[in-house]
Amino acid sequence: MTESMQKFLALTSPGIEILLADEIKNLGAEQVVQKPEGVYFTASMELGYKISLWTRLATRIMLKLGEGEAKDKDALYKTASSVNWLEHFNSATTFAIDFVGYSEEIRNSQFGGLTIKDAIVDQFREQGFERPNVDKKSPQISFQARLLRDEVSLYLDFSGRGLFQRGYREHSGAAPLKENLAAALILRSGWLNDTSKPLVDPMCGSGTILIEAVAMATKQAPSINRVTWGFDAWLKHDEDLWQTQLEQAIESSTASLEQASISSLKVFGIDIDSRVLKTAQQNARNANLQRFIEFKCQNTNDMNNVYGSSNSGQAGTILFNPPYGVRIGELPELIENFVLFGQKLKAQFINWRVAILTANVELLSMLKLSSFKRYKFKNGPLDCQLALYNVDDKQLEKDAVNPQSAFAEQDSAFANRLKKNRKTLKGWLKSSQIECYRLYDADIPEYNVAIDIYGDYLVIQEYAPPKTIDGDKATKRLQEVVYWAPKVLEVPTDKVVLKTRAKQKGSNQYQRVDKSKQSITLNEHGAFFKINLWDYLDTGLFLDHRKTRQIIAKKSANKSLLNLFAYTGSVSVQAALHGASSITTVDMSNTYLNWAQDNFALNKLNGHKYQFVQADCLDWLKKNTTQYDLIFIDPPTFSNSKRMEDSFDVQRDHVTLLADALKSLSENGEIFFTNNKRNFKMDFEALEKLGLQAKNMSDITRDKDFARNKHIHNSWSVTRTK
Repeated sequence: MTESMQKFLALTSPGIEILLADEIKNLGAEQVVQKPEGVYFTASMELGYKISLWTRLATRIMLKLGEGEAKDKDALYKTASSVNWLEHFNSATTFAIDFVGYSEEIRNSQFGGLTIKDAIVDQFREQGFERPNVDKKSPQISFQARLLRDEVSLYLDFSGRGLFQRGYREHSGAAPLKENLAAALILRSGWLNDTSKPLVDPMCGSGTILIEAVAMATKQAPSINRVTWGFDAWLKHDEDLWQTQLEQAIESSTASLEQASISSLKVFGIDIDSRVLKTAQQNARNANLQRFIEFKCQNTNDMNNVYGSSNSGQAGTILFNPPYGVRIGELPELIENFVLFGQKLKAQFINWRVAILTANVELLSMLKLSSFKRYKFKNGPLDCQLALYNVDDKQLEKDAVNPQSAFAEQDSAFANRLKKNRKTLKGWLKSSQIECYRLYDADIPEYNVAIDIYGDYLVIQEYAPPKTIDGDKATKRLQEVVYWAPKVLEVPTDKVVLKTRAKQKGSNQYQRVDKSKQSITLNEHGAFFKINLWDYLDTGLFLDHRKTRQIIAKKSANKSLLNLFAYTGSVSVQAALHGASSITTVDMSNTYLNWAQDNFALNKLNGHKYQFVQADCLDWLKKNTTQYDLIFIDPPTFSNSKRMEDSFDVQRDHVTLLADALKSLSENGEIFFTNNKRNFKMDFEALEKLGLQAKNMSDITRDKDFARNKHIHNSWSVTRTK
């Protein structure tokens, strides 16, 4: 008697569905239909077990139990009740419901899952059995409901979760590649068409791509070592049938492995991190495939073609998943590496196939190669592309007609401007003993970045491009900047920090961009400052206020100073070092106030004459009764912080702010008022009514490195009318 056919659904990640459909067809399934959610197919129970053991591309195999209407809660309950759940598990078995999809009536997965759970539990009770318990974390049996257009399909999680996990990977790198995605990349690369040719992963990490490749080449069933299966507690599970399939898979895999020749497989893994490489070697041992893979600790840039001769027809495949440059500090080094790697490929790897998976598609242009095919995948939450290249004579002919070997320094307007700026500032920097300065500030509009030097470090701040600028062009310009800046300035790429600075609003002005908690100490005119280049958009020292700090510091000798919106207290530090009689430093942020105190400690400044106040500066100023000889006010252009009762706009509110400051100013005192609002206009008429006069100090307070940017800040000296 012919075994009845069952309906299955194989799940996988986006981009793999078409490959999974082919795999399942080749394993013998029928009525194979590929859809965005996965691959539907029919198979006998025997074949269902076999596919679960042999699939490399699926993440789960689901067995259909029933289907029906689900236009509302009642219909969903009725459909769920139509399945005889007591045929599938008993009261002592814990279970879980995974609900996928939503509709106008069933608006979230939790509601849908609870409805099905109720139907299951009620069925047990109605037939006189105890209700089974739900266990969401580690159920003994799991089911999935998939809602689509008011129709629901109910499945047993036949294989169990994480079918891509083969069991050989004890540890992985910072961004592990799932095994089923690695298998898909290997298929798309074309290497399996002739596995006698070399396969090289120059950034192999924990070795997943190479281990999967060898396992596929030696025809290993990927799941024979899996400990638990979704059908373990299923009452219709046929243990004898399962054991037969398992034994056949083990026998076939063992025989294939014994027949495989080490000399016929040339697989190489390279990584610069020796610790990660040890993990890769251990993972290969766990998979019992270590003898087929040669690992080497090496920088990709130092890799030479010792893997196969192009002339002997042994040109192979380079396949890898490099970092994507999403973490601070990665991109500068990646751009450098990609440019050098492209040069190396064309010099030494003629007739090789190159396959690269990346979420940073723009990086691929650094290779200066033309891809002949691109495939879209998802690596976790990231949209990625697998780009395929043939480094052949046609590619080299294209280069001869249109040279693309690398960025040409003589043709780079940015590189030339950077050299010019450095030459212009050289004498001033030497005589002034300045360690932190701005070298470039969007001097050429197409290269919309600011470049600052902090001691040995180079900081590149990308301004958000206007909507009128094509995004791809802006990205390519940034790549050119990141490539040339460290070269021209002779800064190692590991000391390059790249930041994106878009227009910020409210509390976003203080948004963290990383959590490295690193800092360096640098000197400005004899004062030491704690600088953090990694954690925030700003570094702790506003470079454009360098001259302002000196002016105020010299005026502060034997005088009292109030520093409002003090940030990290750099003005206060300079004033203290110049002999201010007392200093009150006020800021709303506890983080920055602590930072200010760290700066005081760096300069061995302590005592009761230095006060630090955490408060809303506007509110504090209204209530303050102490008078000061000097008041420095550097407010934000706009703020609507939750800690402030009202929003603040420097153009709208500057008169009110100065009127409040006047109450705290001694008889012959002076207010230094600065802001960064472009086209700010001082309301002289309103100030005159307050008995104040304002002198524009902007040209005086701009130091030489900011002389090119007349809009960097506005600076005013405000005093009482004599």
